[in-house]
Amino acid sequence: MSSTPVTARIADGVRAIPADQWDACAGPGNPFVSHAFLSILEESGSATARAGWQPVPVIVDGADGQVAAVAPAYAKSHSQGEYVFDHSWADAWERAGGRYYPKLQVAVPFSPVPGPRLLVRDPASAPALIAAVEAVVDQHQLSSAHATFVTPDQVPLFEAAGWLIREGTQFHWTNRGYGSFDDFLADLASRKRKAIRKERAGAVEGLTIRHLTGAEITEAHWDAFWVFYQDTGSRKWGTPYLTRAFFSLLGERMADQCLLILAERDGRPIAGALNLIGADTLYGRYWGCTEDVPFLHFELCYYQAIDAAIARGLTTVEAGAQGEHKLARGYTPVPTWSAHYLPDANFRRAVAGFLERERLAVADEQAFLGEMAPFRKTS
Repeated sequence: MSSTPVTARIADGVRAIPADQWDACAGPGNPFVSHAFLSILEESGSATARAGWQPVPVIVDGADGQVAAVAPAYAKSHSQGEYVFDHSWADAWERAGGRYYPKLQVAVPFSPVPGPRLLVRDPASAPALIAAVEAVVDQHQLSSAHATFVTPDQVPLFEAAGWLIREGTQFHWTNRGYGSFDDFLADLASRKRKAIRKERAGAVEGLTIRHLTGAEITEAHWDAFWVFYQDTGSRKWGTPYLTRAFFSLLGERMADQCLLILAERDGRPIAGALNLIGADTLYGRYWGCTEDVPFLHFELCYYQAIDAAIARGLTTVEAGAQGEHKLARGYTPVPTWSAHYLPDANFRRAVAGFLERERLAVADEQAFLGEMAPFRKTS
């Protein structure tokens, strides 16, 4: 733990903090750490104490009385909706007689999206914010704190504070200056190009694909997408994480950052994919359907997202967690990071050993997957 003395406080949710002060720390690039997105999660009843995500943002105030730094933190009573799995850690700690929950999670609920987890007006205040998070854990005798999907530039800050670093893998698409989808295909091996063209043709046969953003998205569209989301959520998680109110509030307050891609048959939506638009990245988040069409998932979530990113001049498409099937579709493996504060020395030692072994396996997997990328081999 850092020895730097820090005066910090915990707020009763993101909504308790003025939006302009929060966003002055968060910056404009990543919509998931914006005051609007996080407060929508609270107001809609999606991220609440009842759902096991009690918002407890940790704040360091500046000398001017304004928020100088803030961490989007949650007291968690379980490990669902995080996408960095620590269930085995919880089991081990509780078998040893400890109480793993509640723990402190510095994250964006239900969103495996890399982004800043130390939101700071001045980068020099980042170590103080980490110390404040540690103090919350220590003073409340929590088992641990976890900052998940941390941006690469912030990993060294956690590492310097003595947090354990964990590495994972996602699949992202990178825009190499393409002017069109055909330009992207030209970078692929011939066999992969043909396979993708065949998939796309089969997926959209008899369908109309629509891209909607801003005021084009109506409550009727959210009604349709809610049906899609419920179907996917019930199959993946048992109970969908988000409420219906979340989507209405998202459309009301962040419509210009939403890209809703719908597939329609005879004017009726049968599938949809929801994306958020960042400064340089298109973030694919949710998908669902009411009609099973081969390859339509790939079309809406991956290929249409690439089309949209090229049209907008965006550099990256992030299509969510996991999914080696993305590799054949031009999404390549990239590392993700999380940071973990475990104040108990014995527990920390055990987890550090686990992470060292896991890190070697992840590195081998990433090297193997990188060799399987569908791009043309160059001399």
